Amino acid sequence: MAQADNSDYIAAVNEYRTRKDEAFGSSPDSPINRDERAVAFDGLSYFPPDPAYRVVASVVPYAQQEVVQLGSTKGDIRPQVRFAELRFTLAGQDLRLTGFQDVNPSNGNELFVPFRDATTGKETYGAGRYLEVEMEQGDDGKFFATLDFNLAYSPWCAYNVAYSCTLPPVDNTLSIAVQAGERTYQAHS
Repeated sequence: MAQADNSDYIAAVNEYRTRKDEAFGSSPDSPINRDERAVAFDGLSYFPPDPAYRVVASVVPYAQQEVVQLGSTKGDIRPQVRFAELRFTLAGQDLRLTGFQDVNPSNGNELFVPFRDATTGKETYGAGRYLEVEMEQGDDGKFFATLDFNLAYSPWCAYNVAYSCTLPPVDNTLSIAVQAGERTYQAHS
């Protein structure tokens, strides 16, 4: 039974990636330059989907949810609310990341999780990758979120230097290699 669930999950991740590649290849809103798409774009590069990189994290809201200033790839500053700590286990290690929200969020349950890991700058984009997760509340009143690193993606500046992207703060650097999600975009590797 678990194997069938994994097969369905892997198929769903691959379908999501196919739709993303199609959009990046054909949409006028794609971050990839139109000339580049016409000549060389044949999809993004991904690690193979692995259900082990889909974990449930405890979401522990900070007592004081202060506004912090995150830097960007072009040097501008992005105010974000330092909302909660996400605590989870991955590859046998207890890990933590900070989840952020916009100062005026349109969805109060969504957290923005920019991160770096041991693949950053080697197998994945050098400025880091992103996750967006939904907080949920369990029957016990505690909050949790599913961190699916298979859906970790590179910011748009990884595909086109015209964009400015938020940089993960230093404390959102994982010591392990997260070999899941998007790899370095080959046109800029």
